Amino acid sequence: KIFIKSHHIHLFILPPTIIMKFSAILVAALASSTSAFAPAKPAAITKTLSAATLEAPTESAPAADDKPVITEPVTADMGVEKAWPVDQDKFVKDSDRVMPGRYEGVENSIAVPFLPRPTALDGSHAGDYGFDPLGLSEKMDFYAMQESEIRHARLAMLAVVGWPMSELLAPSWMLQHGCAPSVLNGVNPLSFLAIAGFLGAAGFFEYKTAFRGSQSTPMGKLHEKDMSAIWKYGVAGDYNWDPLNLYSSCGDDFKGRKGLRDVEISHGRVAMLGITYFAAWEALTGHPIVENNMLFHPNALFPLLVAGYVGWSQIYEVSPLNEYPIQIQYANEGEMKLKRLQNGVQEIVDQVNESTATSKAQLDDLDEKFDIYAAPKKFEAAIRSTYKYW
Repeated sequence: KIFIKSHHIHLFILPPTIIMKFSAILVAALASSTSAFAPAKPAAITKTLSAATLEAPTESAPAADDKPVITEPVTADMGVEKAWPVDQDKFVKDSDRVMPGRYEGVENSIAVPFLPRPTALDGSHAGDYGFDPLGLSEKMDFYAMQESEIRHARLAMLAVVGWPMSELLAPSWMLQHGCAPSVLNGVNPLSFLAIAGFLGAAGFFEYKTAFRGSQSTPMGKLHEKDMSAIWKYGVAGDYNWDPLNLYSSCGDDFKGRKGLRDVEISHGRVAMLGITYFAAWEALTGHPIVENNMLFHPNALFPLLVAGYVGWSQIYEVSPLNEYPIQIQYANEGEMKLKRLQNGVQEIVDQVNESTATSKAQLDDLDEKFDIYAAPKKFEAAIRSTYKYW
């Protein structure tokens, strides 16, 4: 070790043992000071994950024996959306599909208010108004019954147009005394062959489509998503047939599609009642349905009935069938429209009365001047005086 003092250089040489001890102390000090800049040792992370765990895996400090601490998974509320990846091809949000329980709080049937609502008819399907007095929806295959109804409805809509058209346009040799060929009216050999061929084609179509095989089509996959909260079968009567692309005319979503199905089944039910009436009428009376019928011969009765119904529906409506009592009530702004109509009629009556009074006053004035009221009798007397035998 060298010391400099007063321009004199003094050299001191320390013993080797002292130098070694001093070096050891210096190295220990340097090691302890640099340890502050070293990265900290990561804590143990739990390895247990659960699909129903909401919270992220927690970090826990190592215990004294350096073993990781395992935390219990937290069970989540299934109503909360989860943050893990899902299959986007099969996942459907509740806002994009039909949800069950539309009539959950309704105890009685809407169609038949004095009967309880069947359990299966909860308003999830198109055309569901709770009409099942025999309870068949709870005893039989619900999908098969829907499929059967929609097929009969579609056939009835075709028949209710074809039946009267055949009686109006078909040659007489194809008809039975002017009536359409049917089971009750009878058929000729040619009509029998045509009916048998049609029934055979319909039976083959039934065989090919009666086993719920429509879900593999584009429209079937769309229906499967729409009804995924109800069941896995999609929609009954789906044959992937929409050549004019009318299925999205009321909205390209599950609401618009269900609305059109509701319209279709409603028209089909009316058609089934209509075709039953056609067959019963002709079987009982022996006369064609188009004979002396206001729907098929020009007359003023049918337009008047239509105009009367349209006018009545602008003012009145029937109360909801699921509310007691069922009664006729004013429609939206119906009372105001009725008052306006009454005021309009009263104004017309007042105008006519005023015009009549004015005209009578003018005639009275002329009568005073020219005695016009007596003129017809004078004219009659003059005519009679010219004939000897009057």
